[in-house]
Amino acid sequence: MNITDALVREPLAGGRTAEVDRPLLTYLDDATGERVDLTATELGGWAARAAGLLRDGCGLGVGDRAAVLLPAHWQTAAVLLGAWSAGVAVSFRPRATAGLPSLEPGADRPYDALFVSAQRLDDWLEDVPEARHRYVLSLGAAPRGERPLGYLDWLTEVGRHTDALPASAPLTSTDAASPDGTSYREWGSVALAVAERLDLRAGDRLLVDVAEHEQPVYWLLAPLAVGASVVLCANLDPARTDARIAAEQITRVL
Repeated sequence: MNITDALVREPLAGGRTAEVDRPLLTYLDDATGERVDLTATELGGWAARAAGLLRDGCGLGVGDRAAVLLPAHWQTAAVLLGAWSAGVAVSFRPRATAGLPSLEPGADRPYDALFVSAQRLDDWLEDVPEARHRYVLSLGAAPRGERPLGYLDWLTEVGRHTDALPASAPLTSTDAASPDGTSYREWGSVALAVAERLDLRAGDRLLVDVAEHEQPVYWLLAPLAVGASVVLCANLDPARTDARIAAEQITRVL
C-alpha cells in the first residue's frame, strides 16, 4: 500500500468518505472551548499548503527528512500529510521521548525541516534537533506570542501556499516514509492492522483523548486507512464524554 495514495490522497479528495460535507477531522479543547471542524476537502487544502511549503518554500522532496515534535492536533495532521505527500520522510517524536537520546539512524545530523510546538520548544527537558528549516506551531486558540529566534511561524508561512493538492511525488511503496527505513507500504500495513484491532471501519467516528494517544498511526493513519473520521479532544473532561459521544455521533472511543 502506498501511503500517499491510499492514506493521504484518496481520503483528502473525499474518495473514502460517505458524506463529503461531514467533518473528516474535528479538534476540540475542553479547557479553552476551541473547536475546529475540517472536511476532507479542507484538511486536504491544509495538507496541500504544507506540501507546498516543503516543496516550493524549502526545496525539499524525496530523500529529505523532517522531525515533528507535535501533539495530536489538526495542524499536526496537515504537517504529516503534507510531508508524506511531498515525499519527505517523517521522524515523529512524541512528548514521552523528551530528554531521551534518539536511536534513529542519522539522528545526530541536522534534519532538513523541523516542526515543533511552542510548548515543547520552551521545555528545558526537550532536546530539540537541529534543522535547516525550522517552524514553530502555537497550537492554541490564544494569540501567538513572540516568534523564537531562528524559527518561522508555521501558520503564517503555510498560508502563503496554494490549497490545491500537488501532483504525487515520484514515490514507490518501498520508499522510506520515516528515517528509520520503514516504508510507505509498511506504514500502510501497520495502519490497517491498528484499525482492525480497534474494530474501526468505514463510516465510524473515533473519539481520541490526545493526552493518551500521541502516535499518529492511532489517531490519523488508521482512521484514514479505512475511511473513518476522527474527533481529537484535548484536556478531555470525563464528565462530558457521554454527552459528546451522543452529540458527535461517536461510534468508537480510543
